[in-house]
Amino acid sequence: MALNPQITNLVIILGMMQVSKKIPFDDPQVLLAVRILYIVTNIVIAGIYFYLQTKINAKKDLTTLKYVEPAPMGSADEPKLITTTVHSYDLQQLRALWKSQLMGVGMMGVMHLYFKYTNPLLIQSIIPLKGAFEGNLVKIHLFGNPAIGDLKRPWKAAGGLMGMGGQGEPKADKKSIEQAERAGSGGVKEE
Repeated sequence: MALNPQITNLVIILGMMQVSKKIPFDDPQVLLAVRILYIVTNIVIAGIYFYLQTKINAKKDLTTLKYVEPAPMGSADEPKLITTTVHSYDLQQLRALWKSQLMGVGMMGVMHLYFKYTNPLLIQSIIPLKGAFEGNLVKIHLFGNPAIGDLKRPWKAAGGLMGMGGQGEPKADKKSIEQAERAGSGGVKEE
């Protein structure tokens, strides 16, 4: 039985916080080494994402994918029917991964360069790399796992803080799709 990724992230964070207390960040050599580690892990993640993009574009799977995207939590909007292709869906998911990674680098840059925090550099050298390898796109396109079970598109949105996501999961069952088509919220084609 595999552990929940959020639990392992918490264990890694708590462990690395204890380890980082023992690291002499005031030594310029140590600080430079940790900065290099952070930069290298981000370059590795960028390399993985570029490789995924080439794999997705090489496959160019034009299989139609229909699903109902739930309305945002607390919104009066109707759930929206999305009609797209597997290729477009994977590229959309990859863009979300890039955006998330760049936000993390930006926040880390502010925390380290402006506020002079050094301990998070060590933690942020490990957690994003672990997250990249646990992603569905990596499991399918890098490791070659078939898109069945939990890897069947559309994927559940990653839960936010303590697993509480901002919206429900997308529905791809026939009943939900037909209901959305009848409600008039269908026909949205994403390219």
